[in-house]
Amino acid sequence: MSILIRIYRLLVLFLFYMREMLVSNLRVAYDILTPRHHMRPGFVAVPLDARSDVEILAVANLISMTPGSLSVEISADRRTLFVHAMYIKDVAELRRKIKDDLERRVLEVLR
Repeated sequence: MSILIRIYRLLVLFLFYMREMLVSNLRVAYDILTPRHHMRPGFVAVPLDARSDVEILAVANLISMTPGSLSVEISADRRTLFVHAMYIKDVAELRRKIKDDLERRVLEVLR
């Protein structure tokens, strides 16, 4: 893969992640500042396409650095990541967002 393509994909991942950080920070701040809590916490099992240690580490750390979410554990077979999220409206949608938005972009940069 060309170095320019890799740099472009890294920039796309960076911009996507900065947007996600901003949105999640605003959501957590809003929830703190309003009298009524909007949290719907829970755990979600996310199947992973990431296989190498670096790929799994990158996905898990980016999830954990986002306010309102935390990577809790990786399964023994390293194919499932367990994530705790503070705001779950739809489990399938959260799983899709992690897979299609975050993991896909990380893998595009690292592979």
